[in-house]
Amino acid sequence: MPSERVLRRLPRFFYPAILATALLGFSARADHDRNHWVGTWSASMQAPIPGTPAATFDNTTLRQIVHVSIGGKIVRVRFSNAEGTEPLVIGAASIGVRSTGASVVPGTLRVLTFAGESSISVAPGGVALSDPVFLTFGAFTDLAISLYVPTPQAGTTQLTLAHQRSYVSPRGNFAAATDMPAATVITSWYWLSGVEVVGDRDDRAVVTFGDSITEGFNSTLNANARWPDVLARRLHANHRTDDVAVLNEAISGNRVLNDVIGPDAARRIDRDVLTQGGLTYVTVLLGTNDLGFSQLPPGIFGPTVSLANVSAAEVISGYQQIILRVHQSGAKIYGCTMLPFEGAGYYNTAVEPKRAAINDFIRNSGEFDAVIDFDKVMRDPTHPTRMRPEFDSGDHLHPNDAGYKAMANSIDLRLFAREDDD
Repeated sequence: MPSERVLRRLPRFFYPAILATALLGFSARADHDRNHWVGTWSASMQAPIPGTPAATFDNTTLRQIVHVSIGGKIVRVRFSNAEGTEPLVIGAASIGVRSTGASVVPGTLRVLTFAGESSISVAPGGVALSDPVFLTFGAFTDLAISLYVPTPQAGTTQLTLAHQRSYVSPRGNFAAATDMPAATVITSWYWLSGVEVVGDRDDRAVVTFGDSITEGFNSTLNANARWPDVLARRLHANHRTDDVAVLNEAISGNRVLNDVIGPDAARRIDRDVLTQGGLTYVTVLLGTNDLGFSQLPPGIFGPTVSLANVSAAEVISGYQQIILRVHQSGAKIYGCTMLPFEGAGYYNTAVEPKRAAINDFIRNSGEFDAVIDFDKVMRDPTHPTRMRPEFDSGDHLHPNDAGYKAMANSIDLRLFAREDDD
């Protein structure tokens, strides 16, 4: 492969062809050294929460900050128009190592192209992968990914709660600017669904598939304190698992069976889990909202959101379909027991037998490849249907930073070790 120094001496229009040739070389050597694309960061795309209008962007640049889980030297970016009803026009895009705020470390900014072109139109429901570029960065680097929107565009495809500050410029195309002026700070990710690197022989990924507890609701802004973040740091610090990326595919309010705040897990598993580069493991922590939503007043989210009073058997059936789909892909799937949530706004004693039955299935059915028993870690020993007070963020549903850390620290890292290390 040509070095980055050689590449810089050539006209920019040669880049995609050279990188494509190099990557074809990777594919040709697949049986020898197994270089492959591996996700290092991801986000689940959703429509705006019902009743919340989508922000509109026009002739402006979004510089969105993401925190990767493994490093790389060749990178590409995935943009999504999953929830759009009109084509998404990307006028320009770039990636670089973030310095501070909306600034990029000098010398690291790379213009992104799409089949050699600086712009692309992404059809409703579609995805666009950028051409690969050379960019060297380590694990836990903040990357700044810029997206210029030249014409009015409703941000209907987003991860509403990113727990990370990103930036919107004044009017104009600042995608190629090292220091971008920031007119607005946002805490959602728009149209940005993944970052992939060319991985080494053993690089692989775990997808944490879930709802707000996996998304990191009530964790500290900009602190990367979600339990998947803590797990990523633990994996990296262990020599048997330091080549495992962690991809957070969670949406607040998500359910196994019913749609709208989602899409629901059964509908998004193919899009958010099975298409991830390097997929080897999946964790599932879902079901709390299936139970809790059934206790809410009718119409609280508007007429489009079902508050169906689902049974434990129905949720379990949904799990079984997810298990089948993951196993069909060749990956392992680990079931995470549901946390106690007595005292939460949508808790009712009627849901507790269902939670117990679902957790019993996760622990004892043998259908998951392994069990991660978050309930055991998080429950109050003196009141097992409540969360431990020291781990409660205050709403009796979501952990605080200490709780998320305890969850991640409870996971046996042997679940993610290379098979030849067992």
